Amino acid sequence: MTRQMLWRNSALPSPLEAHRIDSLAVHHLSRHDGREGVRAFLEKRPAQFRSRVSQDMPPVYPWQNDQ
Repeated sequence: MTRQMLWRNSALPSPLEAHRIDSLAVHHLSRHDGREGVRAFLEKRPAQFRSRVSQDMPPVYPWQNDQ
């Protein structure tokens, strides 16, 4: 997702739109696997990530249906 945002957001007509997409994506991703990653790090254990790219992409990922 980060790679896609770098490529696609740089082509947007306004940096504000890129910022909106980036901020919402970070917020969404920090809620589930992001929280687990921090907990695992603090507890010094392997993370148990459960989100899947095929079904758990944030709704702000505007090009998710591009084919």
